[in-house]
This record gives sequence, structure tokens and C-alpha cells, in this order.
Amino acid sequence: MSQARMTRSRQTAWVGWLWFAAIMMIMTGSFNAIYGLVALFKDEYYTITRQGLLVFDLTAWGWILLLFGLLAVATGFALFSGALWARISAVALAALNVLAHMAFMSAYPVWALIAITVDVLVMWAVIVHGDELAEGR
Repeated sequence: MSQARMTRSRQTAWVGWLWFAAIMMIMTGSFNAIYGLVALFKDEYYTITRQGLLVFDLTAWGWILLLFGLLAVATGFALFSGALWARISAVALAALNVLAHMAFMSAYPVWALIAITVDVLVMWAVIVHGDELAEGR
């Protein structure tokens, strides 16, 4: 009983940031999967400007976003466990998501800035407070 009490005492209120990070990973992954489905089934939804928007064609971009989104959702659920591989994956996927939204910056500047901000918060929470969830298991 005292061992369980010691384990609980190591967790602080900062664990809430990890829950936030996990939920944000699930939400951004879901949004990316939806964007991927839109690119696959209704490709005229995306507007390509004179500067261009994508390096790939819309079908390839749709598949990339769909798979990336599903991977982010799975990582978000795994992040609740505090596993090291989930924390590493979450930081890597959030960093890749930042780069992807920088590519969309000219088309959707407000949404891109919001997504980048959320991704930076996710990376911060996981890097700084990631050990607390693992210690609570």
C-alpha cells in the first residue's frame, strides 16, 4: 500500500497537460484523416493558387493525410499509457504536422497557425512532463 502511495505522490497536476496532449493528438489526427478523405473523394474542395499548394497530386496527398491521421489517433490513445514509444511517436508526429501545416500556410493561414500552436503545446507537454504518466502506472 505504501508503494502505491509513493507512486501516486510523484504525479503532479502537470499530468493534465499529458492528457491534453493525448486528446489533441487524437483530434488533430482525426482532422488530418478527414482532410485526407476529402482530398480523396472531393478533390475540387482544395484550391491551388498561383504559388501552388502541394508537392504531390491530391490523391497522393489524401492518402498521406489519411494514414498520417490514423497513426496520430493511435498514438494519441497510446499516449494515455505513458509508454516511451508513444511519447517519442507523439513528438515526431507533432513535428511532422507542423511542417505539413507550414506547407498549407498560404492557403489557410489562421488554421495553420492554430494547428502549429497546438502541435508545439503537445510537444512541450510530452517532452517536459512525459515521465509523470509513466511513473503513475
